[in-house]
Amino acid sequence: MPNSGTVSNLDNKVDPIRLSKFIGGKNALVAQGGGQRGIFTAGVLDAFNLANFDPFDEFYGTSAGALNINAYLCRQHGLGKAFITELTTTPEFFHLFSYIRSKQYMDLDWALDKICDYPFQMDVDMGRRVLGARKAYAAVTSSLTLSDEYFPMLGNNWKDVMRATCAIPRLYPKEVKLNNKLYVDGGVSASIPVQEAWRREARFITVIRTEEVDAEIDLLTPAEKAKQEEIKWFRDSFNSIQTQWQNRLDQWKQDWNRFLQQQIARSKELKSENKHLQTLNGGRWLFGADDIYRLSHLLGDKFDSGLADMLMVHYQTYSLTREFLNTPPDDVFIVQIAPSSPLKSTSLMSNKEELLHDYELGVEAGNRFINLFLQAEEIKAQRIIRADFSSLDF
Repeated sequence: MPNSGTVSNLDNKVDPIRLSKFIGGKNALVAQGGGQRGIFTAGVLDAFNLANFDPFDEFYGTSAGALNINAYLCRQHGLGKAFITELTTTPEFFHLFSYIRSKQYMDLDWALDKICDYPFQMDVDMGRRVLGARKAYAAVTSSLTLSDEYFPMLGNNWKDVMRATCAIPRLYPKEVKLNNKLYVDGGVSASIPVQEAWRREARFITVIRTEEVDAEIDLLTPAEKAKQEEIKWFRDSFNSIQTQWQNRLDQWKQDWNRFLQQQIARSKELKSENKHLQTLNGGRWLFGADDIYRLSHLLGDKFDSGLADMLMVHYQTYSLTREFLNTPPDDVFIVQIAPSSPLKSTSLMSNKEELLHDYELGVEAGNRFINLFLQAEEIKAQRIIRADFSSLDF
């Protein structure tokens, strides 16, 4: 039987009986990045906060996902929503024409400073008390190896960690230094850090997505699932996985330039006046290949090999993550909370009406997930009672 499922704003496709067998161990919450699409995540986590719902032992977030987890742990309903709708929509944060004319980059530092002051004023001390002995990690990408690393949220350097996990190349002006090493956006190598949660022994993982779940999940036949189970990469140790990635990097580079040009040509063919530009990886990173290529051209920058390598690593690691989500290992249950259809908002430059619409979708999906989890808990409690009763010696 499948040990995964999805919950959306419209329905849920999860077996609560099977889920009930996994919720007694370590539970983890994982939040995908996605720029302003993180408004959906803000809605889910606000629903959790209003219901005083927090059954999680560990937390993992990338970019906007990490920022939303911070607001959730600080128990500040509406803070993640306000960050996106009131700060990231202003010209002070990002203005396209100023960016093109004078390379005025996305002002993430300004936004993080604003979130610390009235009227937002994130309560970091409360977040630390709520977190207690539990762990919360933000994903970042090493500039040297292009591999994912994880730093604690809500520590003394929490702003630097948030800056690093959100430092999107070409939009943020520089790499971020943490522990004397340089890092960029965690979405390059770990847009959905679910494998890290599993490697750290989480056995029920809730993943909040900012895009609809891949349609092929429900179309896999038993034979196809069995074939995917043969993939051993996610069963290996973390160090082994990283070694495999490094060993394959040269081969990927050989194929990358041809693949990149194919994607650019295809995206141009699909573009029309009434359609969003079709981008590499469905826009899972802030830009796809065609967007970054054109953006670099507008700025007079060369589309260098470093940026191409980042796109390549992102594409490869996301493919591995999708396989992991579709067919998890037998010892973990994964539920993906995702919108039922593509969000109206985009990664950047969304209007407030679009953002508020997607926020409400997140609230609905969050409430639906809470009901599912409580149902699974009730099933588990009844099973324990029956087991205890049957063990009595009359």
